[in-house]
Amino acid sequence: MQNENQIPQHTNNILGVLIGTLAGALAGAVTMLLLAPQSGRDTRMQIQEKGIELRDRTTEMVGDTMAQVRLERKKFTIGGRKKADELLQQGQDLVVEQLDHLSEAAQAGKKAIQNSAG
Repeated sequence: MQNENQIPQHTNNILGVLIGTLAGALAGAVTMLLLAPQSGRDTRMQIQEKGIELRDRTTEMVGDTMAQVRLERKKFTIGGRKKADELLQQGQDLVVEQLDHLSEAAQAGKKAIQNSAG
């Protein structure tokens, strides 16, 4: 059973993929820029453009991941509420059943006292 504070395993996998993708993209961009024969000004311009592109991709990926985490949290919350409602109903049914038994026992006791007195 999962604790409320635990992050679901597939969320950890998504975060791992996200981090791996970002690290790979950054390493690839740096390698490409360092090995490309061009002027320093062009290299700086390319680094800036790649940085902006990487930032935009990262922002999009983080947004997608957060949306998925929120969806999973919502599903978990709804499931928890549903289970709580089921347990509440079971508890109420049990109380009604026990009160019925108690009432029957009280009626039987009352009849027994009346029969022994009369």
